[in-house]
Amino acid sequence: MDWILIAEQLLNGLQFGLMLFLLAAGLTLVFGIMDMINLAHGSLYMVGAYLAAAATAASGSFVLGVAAALAGTAAVGMLLETALLRRLYSRDHLSQVLATFALILILNEGVRMVWGAQPVMLNMPAALSGPVELLPGLMYPAYRLLIIAVGLAVALMLYLLVTRTRVGMWVRAGASNRPMALAMGVNIRALFTAVFGFGAALCALAGALLGPILAVQVGMGESILILAFVVIVIGGIGSIRGALVGSLLVGLVDTCSRTLLPALLRAHASPEVASNLGPALASILIYVLMAAVLFWKPRGLFPARG
Repeated sequence: MDWILIAEQLLNGLQFGLMLFLLAAGLTLVFGIMDMINLAHGSLYMVGAYLAAAATAASGSFVLGVAAALAGTAAVGMLLETALLRRLYSRDHLSQVLATFALILILNEGVRMVWGAQPVMLNMPAALSGPVELLPGLMYPAYRLLIIAVGLAVALMLYLLVTRTRVGMWVRAGASNRPMALAMGVNIRALFTAVFGFGAALCALAGALLGPILAVQVGMGESILILAFVVIVIGGIGSIRGALVGSLLVGLVDTCSRTLLPALLRAHASPEVASNLGPALASILIYVLMAAVLFWKPRGLFPARG
């Protein structure tokens, strides 16, 4: 098999995994600290993509569009937390699932009313529209390299924030022992709002960066939300390190299997069998990976709670 194809798919998997990390990081913090199942997390990813597309079209600047998406989606997230989700913290998980599922429908219809049912275009910066030669014979899109660089920078920033700052200490305390954090004087209500807004901003960043590659359309958050939940189950609830490792595993397995599995099957089976069986096997591999991890480590690879 061509080494260039393998290298390209590894880079694609790294890029997709890092974007999954942006979603999973906020989701695992909300789940780990607040004990809150938020199915509407993917809808914030959709809102961020739409705000980025609208702001980019209005300003003509992709950077301004991303900045507007971050600020706008963080504000939407904090508004949702204070107006609705805060009332669900004391409820059971079934109530949280039902309420946030209803929120998915509301946000989808709200986006459809504002931007219409047709997909919206979000163009990448013209300076990054071409390829870059990484190695002799290996050309890779410059925009995807930007996504990888941004994802790695955000992962490093989150690591430093969670492990080296007072706010990170509060977040870790809230995730591991909320009553003790309250007893030590941590303002849990403000912390919850800030964490939710920060998680919403990470969703917006993922949506804005993936918008030029994927379609910006109503309901785009639902499919990627499933993968984000798989990531936090694999990595461990409440763990940023687990979210990063889980995201990279899922991104690499999903991307590489969709391209390499059909090619491998063609060497041992007919083209028709390979074309039908390859995508089917690729689509279930990440769930096989999740089952294997849970078999050996039921609480995930790096659980935050003791």
